[in-house]
Amino acid sequence: MSDARKGELAASLAEVEKRIAAACESAGRARDEVKLLAVTKTFPALDAALLADLGALDLAENRDQEAGAKAEEVAGLRPDARIRWHMVGSLQRNKAKSVVRWADEVQSVDSERLAEALAKATKSALDSGQRDHPLDVLIQVSLDDDPKRGGIRLSEVSHLAERIAHVGDIRLRGLMAVAPLGTDPAEAFGKLARASERLREEHPNAREISAGMSNDLEQAITHGSTCVRVGTALLGGRGLASP
Repeated sequence: MSDARKGELAASLAEVEKRIAAACESAGRARDEVKLLAVTKTFPALDAALLADLGALDLAENRDQEAGAKAEEVAGLRPDARIRWHMVGSLQRNKAKSVVRWADEVQSVDSERLAEALAKATKSALDSGQRDHPLDVLIQVSLDDDPKRGGIRLSEVSHLAERIAHVGDIRLRGLMAVAPLGTDPAEAFGKLARASERLREEHPNAREISAGMSNDLEQAITHGSTCVRVGTALLGGRGLASP
């Protein structure tokens, strides 16, 4: 079964890579400017391990409870794989201590209080030896100001970025956003690109733009995305969570 699944994943990965490469060429960008995040939420740890075998070493989850157990299981399955785990889902402050145990990066920071909680948890993990490097974070922004969707208003980015820069033990790497449903993703991603440009004027190392998923990665890459988050196009329909 695992051989058959690996074949499925290899074919899907090749197709996604082809799309990314074509989008980069069309935009006049180098392929290595865009990182592929394989979103493994609801899929078993074996799928994550097989993706790592195929060279997809940046894996993303959106629920801490599922991700922590899965990351531990994958570490047992592939102890030598240099996997980086990314948290891309909404995160509550009370999960900060848990998430820093497994995540290399949190892409969904949307408040000062969450940033402070992550910084405190990271410091504790560094002091105790649970981590050996600071936590990378992205600010999640809302491109339509819908509070239900998550993310802060574009007008609030500068203030939160300044707070993150001074809180310690977390490193601001850029912005993350989801194109609003029912709108032109190209327009949304253009807005995000302009926000990123303004952010880099104050924080030159915050260069990452995490934007684009299975259905709109081409438009995101055209507008400067450095990280696309792909689940369905890689893994298929929703799977069963790892126990």
